[in-house]
Amino acid sequence: MTERTATVSRDTKETQITVSVNLDGQGRLNGESGVPFLDHMLDQVARHGLIDLDIQAQGDLHIDDHHTVEDLGITLGQAFAQAIGDKRGIYRYGHAYVPLDEALSRVVVDFSGRAGLFMDVEFTRAAIGRLDTQLFWEFFQGFVNHAQVTLHIDNLKGFNAHHQAETIFKAFGRALRMAVAADPRMAGQMPSTKGCL
Repeated sequence: MTERTATVSRDTKETQITVSVNLDGQGRLNGESGVPFLDHMLDQVARHGLIDLDIQAQGDLHIDDHHTVEDLGITLGQAFAQAIGDKRGIYRYGHAYVPLDEALSRVVVDFSGRAGLFMDVEFTRAAIGRLDTQLFWEFFQGFVNHAQVTLHIDNLKGFNAHHQAETIFKAFGRALRMAVAADPRMAGQMPSTKGCL
């Protein structure tokens, strides 16, 4: 299999972000976003997805975290789209249930070529640390729009907001890992009856 890596930069008046991904990595996160709890969540995605992520981000955090979080989702989605290429030979679908103590979340992803986010999560707190929990939706919407995936995120139970978020991001990493894995039975075939995705 050819190397599945990509580096994407996004430079706006609000943020300057560069993201590198290796879909066949060791699960390492390098760099930081400037938003500590988001970094903790991205570390979960890398570790549980066995994806290497390198992030360099400067954003207008003096205003709030919104632009940085959303633009990181966008840039990560663009990097995934480039790294995965034409999607031949992958499983395409991935899913995971992940618990953390009282919390349980399910994430299902389809590298369908169609952007769709369906997120059913009622966080029990408005913020985790300084991070507004509404911004998780912005992060995933940015990712979905630019990776061109269908993504379902459901928090099935949980009362600790940190646990809710962590189960979501761990499950997201595991679902990505499954979906982008090479399917030995597909061997270069397109995982779609249409012949393209």
